[in-house]
Amino acid sequence: MPVTALVSAKSSGVTTSALALTLASKRPSLLAECDPAGGTVRAGFLEGEVTAGYGLYHLAAAERTSPDALAQAFASHLWDLDEAGHRKLLPGLTDPAQAAALTRTWASLAEVMQVLADDDGHDVFIDASRLAFDVFIDAGRLAFESGHLHTTLTPAPLLHQADLVLLVVRGTEQSLTLARHVIKPLRTELAKHGSGSDALGLLLIEDGPNRAHRVAQVLETPVLAGLPHDPATAAYLTCGGNQPRNYSRSPLLKHARTATEQIEAVVSRRLIQQQYPPRPTNPQLAGVLQRLSAKRGRRG
Repeated sequence: MPVTALVSAKSSGVTTSALALTLASKRPSLLAECDPAGGTVRAGFLEGEVTAGYGLYHLAAAERTSPDALAQAFASHLWDLDEAGHRKLLPGLTDPAQAAALTRTWASLAEVMQVLADDDGHDVFIDASRLAFDVFIDAGRLAFESGHLHTTLTPAPLLHQADLVLLVVRGTEQSLTLARHVIKPLRTELAKHGSGSDALGLLLIEDGPNRAHRVAQVLETPVLAGLPHDPATAAYLTCGGNQPRNYSRSPLLKHARTATEQIEAVVSRRLIQQQYPPRPTNPQLAGVLQRLSAKRGRRG
């Protein structure tokens, strides 16, 4: 199953989009809030249900100990987004100042993401079922330094190892103008350090006058999926509160469900066309995650 990283040139709804995809996926799914500027799901959608005692920051110390310790910490810091435990969240940072501690952790965390998504020999067991996850990474706003991804302000290794990197844009002139400045360096970065420049695509939020064909033309990058401008549902995913009427059938979640299928299809085509060799996986890490993923996340 795919590991998909979502990024933006400036705030374009990355977290809301990633959360919508996670909740709408037909398969088990995980949202990892890895925005160095801080996570917002715990204070927004979860309305403070998750304390600062859980989340991404706690993985840094574990990674410095051993792969086993990282796997143990990762599994113990997942939070269930549904009763069945098939929708999980790794809560993000509570303070942007914590990001510096994760600089050397991102690469190891990228390996964990690939293990969770791997459905070819390292499947994760939940409730005795053989399952792997759709993994969505909220990587936040892109930051560059001397033409390369910033090592502290952007979780570069997560983008390098992702099966797909989606730049979230809106159909407004302002959004397209900002996106123009990051497309070329991001494409170059993925060509040099990732799985290829074709790992980059656009996720279009249909807000503004520009439609998919125009956006793809202006940014010279394919629009791989789209989500509608659905203010009521987006506000609920951003801030929590009362669930909107017909929430499960809302335009945002309906289109997000379709988008997850489109993402999987794109990744499958890339794997076939480029004939990637199997990713080497740390068997020790895979074994620990298999055992620990069966444990339910916390819901308060």
